[in-house]
Amino acid sequence: MIQHAKCKICRRLGDKLFLKGEKCSSAKCTMIKRPFAPGQKAKKRRSALSDFGKEMREKQRMRKFYGVSESQFKKYVEQVTTARSGNENVADELIQKIESRLDNIIFRLGWCRSRSHASQLVSHGHFAVNGRKVDIPSYFVSVGDVISIRSGSRGKDTLKDLDEKMKKYSMPAWLSYDKEKMEGKFVKKPMFGDIQLPAEIAAIFEHYSR
Repeated sequence: MIQHAKCKICRRLGDKLFLKGEKCSSAKCTMIKRPFAPGQKAKKRRSALSDFGKEMREKQRMRKFYGVSESQFKKYVEQVTTARSGNENVADELIQKIESRLDNIIFRLGWCRSRSHASQLVSHGHFAVNGRKVDIPSYFVSVGDVISIRSGSRGKDTLKDLDEKMKKYSMPAWLSYDKEKMEGKFVKKPMFGDIQLPAEIAAIFEHYSR
């Protein structure tokens, strides 16, 4: 059986990270059929992970879930840790930073099947923020910003037939959607408790504090 590289990532990290869009929510998901790590000896019981190993696994789960590079993710963690003051919650700060990436916003709006697909379409210049073309997936969207599909891109790829797709989509509370204008808006910053994450976030901060 030919297996997609993204499916192997989920199997290796032991959790469904929804890297392939709709397939991950169906009975075709590889994590349902083969819920163990890749390799001939994968079904054998693994030795217990060390504390460092557990932290590494949680970090990898989170990083792969959002589709960001190691250098980017480390930078985000260091930025929120360094900037922390008073009673600020670093978990909230990290979630707000990574959730405000343009590729993630596009995915959360329901316009793309996965974050990697959203990143690809952003890079190809299909979207605008406040009417200005932005082709950087890691671009940070601010509260109040309006995200739109550029006029020449509305009939391309999965960006066509959005009216029907959006009828079935449940929009996160921190985003809004104007179906007449086909525009999304970042209305408020999400909190850590608003997101179902595949990783233990405290272990991630512990990993980078070593």
